[in-house]
Amino acid sequence: MSQSSPIQHLKEQRLLLEMEYHTEKESFRKQTEEMGIGRKVKRGDAWFPIRVGRSYFNAVNQLALEVHRTTDQETEHNFEYGKRVMFCQFPMSSQEEKGKQRVMKGGEISSRSTKGGQEKGSKASPIRFLGTATVSYVDGDCMVVTLSDKVALAVQGAEGEIGVQLSFDETSYQTMFDALDRVIRAKDTRLAYLRDLFYSKAPVGRFSFEPMRFPWLNNTQQCAVNEVLWAKDVAVVHGPPGTGKTTTLVEAINETLKRESQVLVCAQSNMAVDWISEQLVDRGINVLRIGNPSRVNDKMLSFTYERRFADHPDYPQLWAIRRTIRELRKARKGRSDNFHQKLDRLKGRAAELEIRINADVFGEARVIASTLVGAANRLLAGQKFGTLFIDEAAQALEAACWIPMRRVSRVVLAGDHCQLPPTVKNIAALKAGLGKTLMERIVENKPECVTLLQVQYRMREEIMRFSSDWFYEGKVATAPEIKYRGVLDYEVPMEWITPSIDTPDSASWQTEKAPVGESFIGESFGRINKTEAEETLTALETYFGKIGKQRMLDEQIDVGIISPYRAQVQYLKRLIKKRAFFKPYRHLITVNTVDGFQGQERDIILVSMVRSNNEGQIGFLRDIRRMNVAITRARMKLIILGDPDTLTRHPFYKKLYAYVQALQNGESRVNDAETT
Repeated sequence: MSQSSPIQHLKEQRLLLEMEYHTEKESFRKQTEEMGIGRKVKRGDAWFPIRVGRSYFNAVNQLALEVHRTTDQETEHNFEYGKRVMFCQFPMSSQEEKGKQRVMKGGEISSRSTKGGQEKGSKASPIRFLGTATVSYVDGDCMVVTLSDKVALAVQGAEGEIGVQLSFDETSYQTMFDALDRVIRAKDTRLAYLRDLFYSKAPVGRFSFEPMRFPWLNNTQQCAVNEVLWAKDVAVVHGPPGTGKTTTLVEAINETLKRESQVLVCAQSNMAVDWISEQLVDRGINVLRIGNPSRVNDKMLSFTYERRFADHPDYPQLWAIRRTIRELRKARKGRSDNFHQKLDRLKGRAAELEIRINADVFGEARVIASTLVGAANRLLAGQKFGTLFIDEAAQALEAACWIPMRRVSRVVLAGDHCQLPPTVKNIAALKAGLGKTLMERIVENKPECVTLLQVQYRMREEIMRFSSDWFYEGKVATAPEIKYRGVLDYEVPMEWITPSIDTPDSASWQTEKAPVGESFIGESFGRINKTEAEETLTALETYFGKIGKQRMLDEQIDVGIISPYRAQVQYLKRLIKKRAFFKPYRHLITVNTVDGFQGQERDIILVSMVRSNNEGQIGFLRDIRRMNVAITRARMKLIILGDPDTLTRHPFYKKLYAYVQALQNGESRVNDAETT
């Protein structure tokens, strides 16, 4: 491969990323202009109305503001650390105005009667954008944002009801563009070497020493740790569901720290960073978390940068100086000539203390942990590391992986490219290769760097077997101790229930053909199948009856209900809330999308497939990696509800249906089962 080929590839990636950027920005603009605030609240993209709490300066001298959600508190929201939000004011003079549908148009909301058109002669009720902020952390219905003094004053002084909604994430895209530009320009550096290596078949560098033994790990886990230690340039840990990828990664990090003073650990999402950080802390490793965690508790907060900074012995002195600076600035009118000199002296002293505290905080840490985009944080300016570990690398856009790579000599990627891919909304960019991750490229170009973990500890054998055969060439085996475990004796561990076909509510779906079960409830909200949702809960109710209430509660048998469609998830949640039968078990039941269940597991899993139509259209269910995640969450029992006439036109679902049917018919080996 020529020297220019990697650069050309990265330039193409940049163009594809620009396409995705413009698609997402345009989508956000349309949402902002056309979608009512009520719809945004139901989607989890807005809180309205909110109660504004106290404001204060946080440990790193940013103005922080507490925001409290007052309605729709059971709706799962999409606010998390680092996301940009904007505050909006919705003036309402009466209860009648509250009942009107708000349609945002070019920065204004025109009030329209819910019955139809705008009342003649009525004036539009304007929406006023008060400014933007950044989420510092979220804990349930309380969120803390950092913002400028000007925006804080606008929010706190606003009359009428205030809301907060997600804003377009310009920063993440700009960070990825900057990372690609840096890699493209790199010459005669370690970054340039890694770039050229990753896009070629050139052999990777390896150290040579005797393999280490880790008796508490299985053979493939031990092999993976040794491959990480031998790698001079790159190693890939391929971890199918339940194979102990995190356990292996923690061991590899621990062993690497015996050879290096500090490592950088990144992941695509805050949740993934939290999980690996928590496991490292439990191992006794000093972790410094850049960015706040997705779950707010004392354990998680204890290793964040802000908490470590505030706990430093010199921090009270720094805080006092900063307070003095703020007071001086507020009272600057009529000051004497030495005002600026005094201010400069205080600022200089504050800078000295901040540098000293930072040096101590970073010097004590063995692992620096952040999201991939968070690795561009100014706190890491000038920092260099021997090794970068990227967890969940198969879910990250290639551009995002290059953000932390400028700081390191070698990289270890861990994940599973047979599970959830990165989210790409621009179809043309997706087809042109934007969804192909750096991990996938390295797996293709450098198979000698890849270690497949081959023993899984989560699922009963029959549940694991289909996934292993289809996605992993049959190489994944079940640990003996969980091979035959189940909830009930002599039960079939996998079932496929075909829901009754019902006509949807929408008249637009009426045809002369047989009625279909799915209905479409909005361009950006997805599809729903009410009949299937009802039968999903009926199936669960029947299964609970077989287990028995007392055993369910005594053994805390947990359940996950998964649907690929958010609308179906919301509908299922409402049904569970209405059904009195489920009241004692609600704490044991989780309902979420496939993406929401990534990395989780439950004793019992039910999957509501939703799609049921005459044309055999299955939408994004064609991405079978999503279904790999759904069916591998179950430890002991998996129940799939779906219309086989619609789904089995796709070869994957045809094979899966045949597999489950064969199990239900009592066949011991189902690999050769034929679809009836």
